[in-house]
Amino acid sequence: PNQEYDNTVSLNSETTLNLFDDLGYNLKKIRAGEKVKPIYITKLPRDLNKLGDTKKKRELFIKIILPLILDENEKITDDRKKLFKILSKDFNTVGERVWLKRRFKEYKIDDQDLSKLKMRMDIVPVSIAIAQAANESGWGTSRFALEGNALFGQWTYGDNGISPEDSDKDHKVLQFQVLKASVRAYKNNLNTHNAYKEFREVRAQMRGDKGKIDGLNLTKYLKNYASIGMKYVEILDSIIVKNSLTDFDNANLLP
Repeated sequence: PNQEYDNTVSLNSETTLNLFDDLGYNLKKIRAGEKVKPIYITKLPRDLNKLGDTKKKRELFIKIILPLILDENEKITDDRKKLFKILSKDFNTVGERVWLKRRFKEYKIDDQDLSKLKMRMDIVPVSIAIAQAANESGWGTSRFALEGNALFGQWTYGDNGISPEDSDKDHKVLQFQVLKASVRAYKNNLNTHNAYKEFREVRAQMRGDKGKIDGLNLTKYLKNYASIGMKYVEILDSIIVKNSLTDFDNANLLP
């Protein structure tokens, strides 16, 4: 592996649990409003399955991915602030114009349409991101999650992927060097792909009306994420409700 990823060792579940305990990282406190420590685990524990289908496993999974999701959301929020600041000025510097050009590219907008950029450059509610990761990766135990750090089961037709067991499938599942890259690709997918246009429109409306985005009222616009459509939405809703994931929609990272 190249130098950059030499720190990506997979800790086992016990070590990870102990690490979080030592750092005072506790979901009860987070639900009550405590800030989340920026702990970025690069790979899932390979023995997560040994914890069985328990609350302990689900909580460990949430603890691992929560900081990753919050960090990506924070990056988007910072970019969003910068965007509106740039747009409020009468004159933009070369640096600002270069920055804008890069954002159009990042958000796959060919026609430099600013209203599109405002709509795409926004967060994915934490509750939705956790629920989709939990569902797509079997709470972090799927082969794709363990071998390819793929939390969201995104498809690819290129070379950089892991083939599903049934070899008659022509798609592969996109793989990543580290978990965080998977979170970034997932957000980019929801923020740019045509299948989630309505999701983005309703999200923008929520932001305009209430100034905040409500996870549970957005899930129905993700019916295109899976071939089972509305059934998929029901699954996401039940994961969110059963695990009280909306508690995390207001969570913030410690600086």
